[in-house]
Amino acid sequence: MPHILVVEAPYYADITEELTRGALAELDAQGATHERETVFGVFEIPAAISMAKTVRNADGSPKFDGYLALGCVIRGETTHYDYVCNESARGLMDLSVRDHLAIGYGVLTVENEDQAWARARVDDKNKGRDAAAACLRMIALRGHFGLSI
Repeated sequence: MPHILVVEAPYYADITEELTRGALAELDAQGATHERETVFGVFEIPAAISMAKTVRNADGSPKFDGYLALGCVIRGETTHYDYVCNESARGLMDLSVRDHLAIGYGVLTVENEDQAWARARVDDKNKGRDAAAACLRMIALRGHFGLSI
């Protein structure tokens, strides 16, 4: 049974909570256990996962089998959006590729709140569910290839 760390960036709290609702329903449906942590914003998610990957169980095994990144960035009037989106995505991809981490990417990067809600709602596109499913699939794939973390 995989154990997942869900890292939430609740800058847009209602949207992130809806993503989390979809993600946790999928984890529960697949028999995964989970813990939740909150960071200030999407930019901090890669650092939180990097810290968490060092945590071990008493037997020395990694505490978490996979990670779920959840949050939302809505384009504003400055280039801040681009930096946050690009650097958080790059940080998560670097962790995934370099350290064989199974990371479900549930960070919405959208133009407006309507787009965010369409993607977050569990009765619409349900991107929280999709991110959880991706995380679980990557855990299985890592096992298939006999890789350890």
